[in-house]
Amino acid sequence: MSGGGAPPLHHDEGEEDNDNVFLDGSDIIHEVTIDNEDLPDADDVDDDSDNEHVEEVDDSVHIFTGHNGELYSAACSPTDATLVATGGGDDKGFLWRIGQGDWASELQGHEDSVSSLAFSHDGQFLASGSLDGIVKLWDASGNLKGSLDGPGGGIEWLRWHPRGHILLAGSEDSTVWMWNADRAAFLNMFAGHASSVTCGDFTPDGKIICTGSDDATLRIWNPKSGENIHVVRGHPYHTEGLTCLAISSTSTLALTGSKDGSAHIVNITTGRVINTLTPREDSIECVEFAPSNSWAAIGGMDRTMVIWDIEHSLSRGTCEHEDGVTCLGWLGAWYVATGCVDGNVRLWDSRSGECVRTFRGHSDAIQSLSVSANRDYLVSASIDGTARIFEVEGLQ
Repeated sequence: MSGGGAPPLHHDEGEEDNDNVFLDGSDIIHEVTIDNEDLPDADDVDDDSDNEHVEEVDDSVHIFTGHNGELYSAACSPTDATLVATGGGDDKGFLWRIGQGDWASELQGHEDSVSSLAFSHDGQFLASGSLDGIVKLWDASGNLKGSLDGPGGGIEWLRWHPRGHILLAGSEDSTVWMWNADRAAFLNMFAGHASSVTCGDFTPDGKIICTGSDDATLRIWNPKSGENIHVVRGHPYHTEGLTCLAISSTSTLALTGSKDGSAHIVNITTGRVINTLTPREDSIECVEFAPSNSWAAIGGMDRTMVIWDIEHSLSRGTCEHEDGVTCLGWLGAWYVATGCVDGNVRLWDSRSGECVRTFRGHSDAIQSLSVSANRDYLVSASIDGTARIFEVEGLQ
């Protein structure tokens, strides 16, 4: 025992007055105070050791800590295997490099959360979209090349044309905007949705635009004319707002997920619903076609990811998580990575439905996942304010 009160006690201790020593009020108070200081400290050391042990489970090979608020988006360059962009609630975006902790370029000028990021397909441009309604264009070094305005609400998502420097953005104000990035020039505005445009993309052949909205509709557009070719709504489609969208590499099918817990596959040419997955108990948050287009991965807040066999209209398996699935991505023909509300990133074998790796390190929900150009790394952005790099080389 340590403490100033301990030696006098032992010094005065004797058989005849031992009880008196312990019955003395000031001594008891003094001793209890010391015990309370010492013993819980000893317990705390054990507790801290346990906590530290838990916190030390970090499977990441690189952590980016430049943000001072929660992260919303992460994007990897499609041409530079080390270049990463992140954006968050601190109104900032950053360009940084995997394994090069001494370099970062801040994407300055946004006045609200940086909600979305996207690299052009040749890696020359990075677009950053903010809840201030402004899209900014940057080169791969982080130099500002131009600002794009027009939307009257926050930017929900950004997508580039598969070949040219044409940028598409969905806004909270129910509109979709298209610009030429080389000239920072407005090209077209697509109006028709009745609520926030929550998801959208060009078809891989670049000929069509598909957009989904909180108004529970999917709209199919001609990019050049601005014509609304199809509106998909009502039975047997979604009953609540769309949250996510994916388009097959053949440019023929659109897969959409919704707050209503359902996912549907739509023929883009005809605008008809051709396949419906059994509705789930909670919101679908992320969908993506496998590279073969024969399967799709569908993740949701019901703590599952379903591998859906599109050709045979059946579920191949359900991958159970500890909490809601917020984002996912195929790493190759068979493996799927998921980001979860529990802060873990998991890697699944779509054939067996087994979790082959769990990557720990984040202390809060994953908001975004991206795969490096060489497919060796996963980048995760989290509410905990960090982005982490997990090595997946050889796990594709």
